[in-house]
Amino acid sequence: MHFQTDRLILRPFTPEDLPEFCEINADAEVMRFFFAPQTASETAEMLARWAEKLTRYGYAFAAVETRHDKKLIGMAGLSRLESGVPIAPCSEIGWRLTPSAWHKGYATEAARAWLRYGFDTLGLTEILSYTPKLNLPSQRVMRRSDMQHAQDLDFDYPSLAEGNPLRPMVVYQVLSQRSVVLS
Repeated sequence: MHFQTDRLILRPFTPEDLPEFCEINADAEVMRFFFAPQTASETAEMLARWAEKLTRYGYAFAAVETRHDKKLIGMAGLSRLESGVPIAPCSEIGWRLTPSAWHKGYATEAARAWLRYGFDTLGLTEILSYTPKLNLPSQRVMRRSDMQHAQDLDFDYPSLAEGNPLRPMVVYQVLSQRSVVLS
């Protein structure tokens, strides 16, 4: 699970990535649509879970670095969502980039590559993505990646309190051409 796009390298995380990824996850602006910025230990635990998922399923959220300077700019990829939200179990796509990488098309470029990988290499038939309804930038990436809003799958995030503005989630979906033919 290591491939390149025109401008990006998509690869598994390594231990050397931890300090830079900790900085990204600790950034309040990056994490404004998440529960809270993450501590270094929370980020390390997250990377360990992703490594375990990579071993178990053959795919997991991965590092994104720029080809021209090999700089880590965040994460993107596919992950098996096993529980915790009403749409689970499913395969999900997600991304999180440092602010200096925003508005350059990197998230969309990575998402499109991961969708192709999920359908063409992994043989997935459906990939979902979810985000707080307030997260318009991620929804734009979803639409640019040919995902469709699956309004019937929208949900309130179970562990967030009633009234929390991040609780209402929107779900986007894309089906492989094979699943459309099989339907």
